[in-house]
Amino acid sequence: MDSKLLELLVCPVTKAPLQWKREQQELWCTASRLAYPIDDGIPVLVPEQARALSDEELQAT
Repeated sequence: MDSKLLELLVCPVTKAPLQWKREQQELWCTASRLAYPIDDGIPVLVPEQARALSDEELQAT
């Protein structure tokens, strides 16, 4: 993930910054508790396509 692109991206729900999780190939927003997928290097920032983050995942960040 390009660091300059990551600086510009925010959660579409909360407008909070996103964290890139390399192992999961996802962008996480702890404020909305959503993980957005990265498809072929392109962030998919559609809330309906995001998955909910578990309490365990959020505690590990």
